[in-house]
Amino acid sequence: MVEWGSPPSCSRAAGSKTSQLMYYVYLLQDAQGKLYTGYSSDLKRRIREHNQKKTYTTKRMHDPKLIYYEAYLEETEAKEREKKLKQYGSSYHGLIKRLKLIK
Repeated sequence: MVEWGSPPSCSRAAGSKTSQLMYYVYLLQDAQGKLYTGYSSDLKRRIREHNQKKTYTTKRMHDPKLIYYEAYLEETEAKEREKKLKQYGSSYHGLIKRLKLIK
């Protein structure tokens, strides 16, 4: 798992001989503080879609910003992490606390 930083410039692992596709779990926050969790193999494209209101689940968000992401080599790992976060259990609350979005 790789985390933090700016969105990657491409969806391939840097320096990889096999150009391994990466999968990203990400967290958006809008101007009112609403959060959204998602996953994608092309993070830049997906964030652009959110900002252009092309995504049903986030089109009502006001100015969503990428506040966090994690990178995975395996799609199944990214899907599982997204699922755990969307269950709003200890994984979600631990991440929110670590990001200092709640005290």
